[in-house]
Amino acid sequence: MLDTTKPPAETLLEVNNIEVIYNHVILVLKGVSLSVPKGGITALLGGNGAGKTTTLKAISNLLQSERGEVTKGKIEYRGNAIERLSPEALVKRGVVQVMEGRHCFEHLSIEENLMTGAYTRKDGASNIKDDLEMVYNYFPRLRERRKSQAGFTSGGEQQMCAIGRALMSRPEMILLDEPSMGLAPQLVEEIFTIVKDLNEREGVSFLLAEQNTNAALRYAHHGYILESGRVVMEGPADELRENPDVKEFYLGVSEEGRKSFRDVRSYRRRKRWLS
Repeated sequence: MLDTTKPPAETLLEVNNIEVIYNHVILVLKGVSLSVPKGGITALLGGNGAGKTTTLKAISNLLQSERGEVTKGKIEYRGNAIERLSPEALVKRGVVQVMEGRHCFEHLSIEENLMTGAYTRKDGASNIKDDLEMVYNYFPRLRERRKSQAGFTSGGEQQMCAIGRALMSRPEMILLDEPSMGLAPQLVEEIFTIVKDLNEREGVSFLLAEQNTNAALRYAHHGYILESGRVVMEGPADELRENPDVKEFYLGVSEEGRKSFRDVRSYRRRKRWLS
C-alpha cells in the first residue's frame, strides 16, 4: 500500500525560547517560541502591548535602535543563526520586514518608493523592471498613483506601497506588522487577499503580526497568541477560529467582553524549552 502522507513542510524560521529586554531592565518577551514553514502564512496575534512587534524586530534585528536586545534563546533561518546579522544582510538572505505604520518615504513618488526595495539586488535592470510590473499587477492602484508623492496618498495606498517595496527585494519571507491598522474593513480584506495571492502564486512565506484576529485567522494557516510577552496558545488557524476561548476573548462572540487567558482555569499553557 502506498504511503500518501504529505511530507512536513520545510521550516524556514525557528524562534526558540527568546527573551528580550529593553534598557537593560524591562523584560518584554519571556520565552517566546514559534516556527514558520516554507510557503506558510503564520499569524502572531494578541492585543496592543502583547509583544508582537518586539518579536518581529527581534527576528529582523531592529531592536538596537530602541535599546532592546535578545538576551536568551535562539533565532534561526534555514538552520543558521541570524541574531547577529544586520537588517541589510537579512534582506539579502530573503527576509524583509514591513513596519507597523507603513513608513513610506513621503517626499518620494510611489514608484521611487518601490524602487528603493531593490537596492540590494545585483540581478540587472531587466529583472527589476519585471518585478516592478509584477507589483503593479498585484496592486493596480499603485500603477494609477505611480507618479504621486507617497505622503499625499491614502493610508491603504501607503500600506500597499510598503508591501510592494518589500516585494521588490525578492523576499522568501515577509515579516508583516499590523497591516490592517487604521484601514477601513474593505481595504483590510483587499490587503489580506493580496497577501494570500502572493503566498500561493509567488511562494512568499509570511509571519503576520495582527490585532485583527478575525481577519488574520481567515487567511493564515497557523497562529500563535501572545499575552504579556508569552505565547499562551497556538495551533492551526481553523482550530483557533473554533476554539471557544479564542471566540470569547478575541472574536467578540461573548457578551462579557474580552478577558485574559490567565482567567480561564481550564487553560494550560504549553512550555517550550531549549533542547
